[in-house]
Amino acid sequence: MVNHPYKNNLSKAKILVVGDVMLDRYWFGDVNRISPEAPVPIAKISHREDRAGGAANVARNISSLGGSVTLLSVIGFDEAGTTLESLLKDNGVHTELYRDNNISTTVKLRVLSRQQQLLRIDFEELPTEEILSNKLDIYTKLVSEHDLVILSDYGKGCLRYAEKMIAAARALGKPVLVDPKGNDYSHYKGATLLTPNRSEFQAVAGSWSSEAALTAKAQALRASLQLDALLVTRSEEGMSLYLGDEVLHQPTVALQVYDVSGAGDTVIATLGLMLANGYDYEEAISVANRAAGIVVGKLGTAVVTQDELFS
Repeated sequence: MVNHPYKNNLSKAKILVVGDVMLDRYWFGDVNRISPEAPVPIAKISHREDRAGGAANVARNISSLGGSVTLLSVIGFDEAGTTLESLLKDNGVHTELYRDNNISTTVKLRVLSRQQQLLRIDFEELPTEEILSNKLDIYTKLVSEHDLVILSDYGKGCLRYAEKMIAAARALGKPVLVDPKGNDYSHYKGATLLTPNRSEFQAVAGSWSSEAALTAKAQALRASLQLDALLVTRSEEGMSLYLGDEVLHQPTVALQVYDVSGAGDTVIATLGLMLANGYDYEEAISVANRAAGIVVGKLGTAVVTQDELFS
């Protein structure tokens, strides 16, 4: 194995991840018959797996690559929250998870047979205003102790004050990377970098018919939001980073696309880790692109290790 220059050299900086966390539950089983009660398959469950999802998956990707990371979020007073917290600690993530008596922890339950997803059931509730206000005060303190901030928005309410969070971090000279959600990006104004995927970007900026048209739309959005950079992940077309005076493109490196869920988490985690440790944008997107190519070859919410990435 080659001793890669990045390997074992990504732990100098401290990264703060803030956003919507969830528990990804996977129930695996066999389907051999149809229910007599309704025309649906019967899955006989043989085993189960729990994984940290959403912003929690961003944090564990950073930890898996040797980074130092703190996760700030909200969970419920329930078994799912306790399980999620335990999984994160087992993955080397320092947690600042605040319990909200009025909500349940977000859970995504997937039922699979022969590696094919049959059904997904979601449990989710928005955190209360009181908890979010308290979290904002804690965030301000934590930002001063970290070198870079990642906001992972899954639209579950934890980033209701994203604009204030970005302003507080930038006032202290801390870069802020955002994995956005929804059709209105105005509350991400002033961030360092946004990482929408192709469909998310199209929903905000509209469609394009050429590479030049895509570049024009990307640069217009970057300028209007006062971003340093905009990264559009483009699936089989790789990823494109739009800076003030140039475009950096990385072709896809995926050997096998098995499951794209969580790939965006891996991309922003790797980008943040590289940038926080002093590497430039070109180096950061090259490594992030390779990390994405590895993680889409895995089932479900997954992480990339240093050995996989730097072998």
